[in-house]
Amino acid sequence: VRGPRFRRLKIGAGHRLDAKASGVFVLGIGHGNKLLTDLYNCHLTKVYTVGGLFGKATDDFSDTGKLVEKTTFDHITREKLERILAVIQGTNHKALLMHSNIDMKTQEAYELAVKGLIRPMGKSPPIITAIRCLQFMLPEFQLEIHCLHETQQYLRKIVHEIGLELKSSAVCTQVRRIRDGVFTLDDALLRTQWNLQSIQTAIWDCQLRVRTEIEKTLG
Repeated sequence: VRGPRFRRLKIGAGHRLDAKASGVFVLGIGHGNKLLTDLYNCHLTKVYTVGGLFGKATDDFSDTGKLVEKTTFDHITREKLERILAVIQGTNHKALLMHSNIDMKTQEAYELAVKGLIRPMGKSPPIITAIRCLQFMLPEFQLEIHCLHETQQYLRKIVHEIGLELKSSAVCTQVRRIRDGVFTLDDALLRTQWNLQSIQTAIWDCQLRVRTEIEKTLG
């Protein structure tokens, strides 16, 4: 919709999704742009389901990229995959503590840990706070990844590196964001719901959650 009366209506984008990803994509309308900035400064966790396929590698880590090599994968088991995931989570947990700038021996650190509020309150490399296997049926597998400061291409690279760690190769078949901070797939509007009434309802439904999270994290 275009015209003079719409020129002052500002619409801003939250955490981006690239062309090969899908899922929750948050937009801010009017005053919502300020709230987007506040939510960004809360450094909230995002959750993805990520699909993988063992047995081949491509130039961009996705299943649609240029094939680089093919490898065997019959030796891979769910137990071996989960061991690699445990190592990834442990390494990232150390990075999370380092970038959170919190003295882990203090009462404050304990209280933040109990509330799940330990997070880097500034710029940091991508950090995975949790990773687990949802499905495993060779050569396919699906992961659930909780992370901060990531890009979708970073998640595809994680799938590639998991393949290498298992002495094979792997490509990413899907990246789907199922949660962005306080927003989930249940809050998302389908393309057929992109109308004024649905958008207004979505804003009203999310107002309290957004305000509560910002007050809790930023005071």
